[in-house]
Parts: sequence; C-alpha cells; structure tokens
Amino acid sequence: MITSMPAPPPTLSRSIRWSIRALCFLASLMTAFAETKEPDYRFDGKISRPVLENYLARSATVASLLHLTSDDDLRMMENTGVKFAGRVIWMWGSESRIDTLVGKGTSFVKRIHKMDPDIILQGAIFEIVTTDVDKVPIPAAVFEEFGLKPEVRNFRYKDMLYPSGRRVDHWRKGASVPDMSRLETRMWFVYVGKRWIDMGLEAIHFGQVELMDDRDRDHAHWRDMMARLRSYAKKHARRHVVLADAHVPSGGIVHDGQLMFDLHSFPSRPKSVKGKPHQAILEKGFSDSIYGRSKGGRTPSGWTCESLPYIVEIDNFGSSDHPGEYRASDRFHVWGWDEIGWFIKQPEAYRNQWLEYAYDWVRKTDPNGFLQLPLRRFEHYSASMMPPKGQRQEETIKAIWAARERSR
Repeated sequence: MITSMPAPPPTLSRSIRWSIRALCFLASLMTAFAETKEPDYRFDGKISRPVLENYLARSATVASLLHLTSDDDLRMMENTGVKFAGRVIWMWGSESRIDTLVGKGTSFVKRIHKMDPDIILQGAIFEIVTTDVDKVPIPAAVFEEFGLKPEVRNFRYKDMLYPSGRRVDHWRKGASVPDMSRLETRMWFVYVGKRWIDMGLEAIHFGQVELMDDRDRDHAHWRDMMARLRSYAKKHARRHVVLADAHVPSGGIVHDGQLMFDLHSFPSRPKSVKGKPHQAILEKGFSDSIYGRSKGGRTPSGWTCESLPYIVEIDNFGSSDHPGEYRASDRFHVWGWDEIGWFIKQPEAYRNQWLEYAYDWVRKTDPNGFLQLPLRRFEHYSASMMPPKGQRQEETIKAIWAARERSR
C-alpha cells in the first residue's frame, strides 16, 4: 500500500521541497512493489526450496496436454497462470507410438514456452511395460550409456519382467509391472526420460516406484537410473535439471540421508461423508494419505529438510464394483468411484467449492503440501469455461492461485 508523503519543512526552497516529495513518492512506490512483487521462478542446475514451492503452489494436472495439443488448453493455461503442468505426456502401454507422440508434442511445447518461458512441463513414465515395447528400436546411445556395445535390436519386454513371475500380466495379459533391477528396464526408462527431456520437459513423474523395486530394497538400481537421467539433464535440459517425483505410500525414499526425489506426490484420498451423498472431505490419517508423512533429508539440489514438499492430486485408477454407493470399508474410492471419477460427477457449484476447500485444507494441515489442481485429466475432464466439454473450474482455479499470492 502507498502511504501518504510527509510534507517537507516550509523553510526549504520550492524546488527542493518538490525534489523531496518526488523522492518520497518513489520510495513509497518501491515499498509497494516490494510488498506485491511476483513470485520467483528462477532456477538453473538446481532449485531452491522457495522457488520449488512457488511452482507447486501453482501446480495443476494437465494430463494428455501434448497428446491433444488443444488451443483451448493453451488459452486456459495462460489465463490461469499455471506454472507446474503435470503429466503432459505419458504412455500406458502402446510404447511404439512414442515417435508419434514426440513428433506431435514438440512443436506444442515450443508454443507453451513462448507463452511462458518459466513454466515447467512434466512427463510421466509409469509402472507398466507391454509387449508393444518389442517394436521400439534401441538407439546406439542407450547401449553406450550402459557401457554396452551397440547392436541392432529392439527392446525386449520379457527382459524387463520379474524373473519370479511376480506382477507379470499384472495389468492385463501382456502388460506387466517392470523390475528396475533388470538392465533392460533401466535402459527403457533412461531412453524414455531422455526423449521427454529433449522435448523441453523439465520434470518426470515415475508412478508407483515401490511396485518396481521388489528385488531392490536398497533402491540401488533406481538410484543408478536416476543418476543417469540427472547427468543427461545437466547437459541437455532447458535449465540443466530434471525434477523427479513419484507416488510414495511410504512417505518417500531416503538412502543415507539422501532423498531420491525432488518432490513427493500422492493421491489426495478424499473420504466419503456418510449420510451426505456424494460429499467428501480430506482427513489427516485417512487411508494411506501422505499428509504429515513426507520424509525429509538432503535433496538432489543440495538443501536439507525435515519434510520434502509434495503435491496431492485428484487421481484416477478405476471405479469399484459399487459406483455411487457409500461403504465404510472404502479406503481408496470415493462413493465407489476413483477420485477424478467422483469429482466429475459432482454439480459444478460443488466442484468449485470443493477445490477452494481442499486447496486451503492442504495448506493449513501440512505446510509442506500443495493441492495439484485439475486443469485437465486425460481426455475425460477439462476445467475450461468453454463449451461443450469444459467443466467450468478454470476461473475458480485462477482465483485460488491469485488469492494465495495476495496473502503471501
């Protein structure tokens, strides 16, 4: 706020008095600017906690953004001011389409960065490989990365699986959870991660890490794979770093005091409210929610914390066998739906009200946590105000972020 200026002594000349007034006015402007200055989004090679939290405070799921390359999504992102755009490119099987995805998405990434050079775009590499990976050629650089002699061959699905048969065909026949202790799996993850970095992405979500390390309780193979991607990012990423996260039901992965990830993430875990269809609340300690449980240590950027900053999202994982029904035993589903399925089915007014409530609840309950607001959830949901598919949360999301910054 600009305060009134003190009057200079009447004994001074008129020109000096006006000079003093001008200096006082300039000082008041500088004070006002300092009080309302924009959040800092600058980083290079590493990211500080304040800058990371500025990004997480404006974090949104914009899943499938680079698959759809929608002008309305670009407009919505500019209007709301999202700074951390989650899951913009991903594969859940159909691995052989990677060239098509990269070809379509790369030019859209350039449009996004022209709109906002500060924005972080996040890709995903999930806990699945399918037989379709057998169609993807291995570049010579991937062999060389692991000290192997290059050869002409494709990735091998069977060489990525648990030898014991554990979690083989876990998702469906020919679709399994990969084992990170297998060299072929690490080669695949490094290959995909480098493709995302080369597109201009600066963050990668690694899904359910702990499903993929049953034979790696010390996480040595995960740490090896991550170190290779971080080394590549130092040379090739836009700002010489890649920010990694994953769903961590244990609260995080720490080895000798060193955190494996730059931030943590998890589903938001709304709890159905008995007797109030189809309302839900957030509750610390409910199910396996992460509130108050994010582990600390030394981050990849070099700073230490007692609890690593994290985001919670309105997740998707499929409905139960009782959609729309309340069951006290439900620990993961909301009124029988998954989180985004429940959210989509609510009236517009309640969706907007719930986002305001949930964003504020997370911040007050755990200062390390941030709600990742939903701008897009794959093809199923868009927060856009534009008909016919927009669900009209765009202006609410914009207002939530603006209010947070006014209260800083």
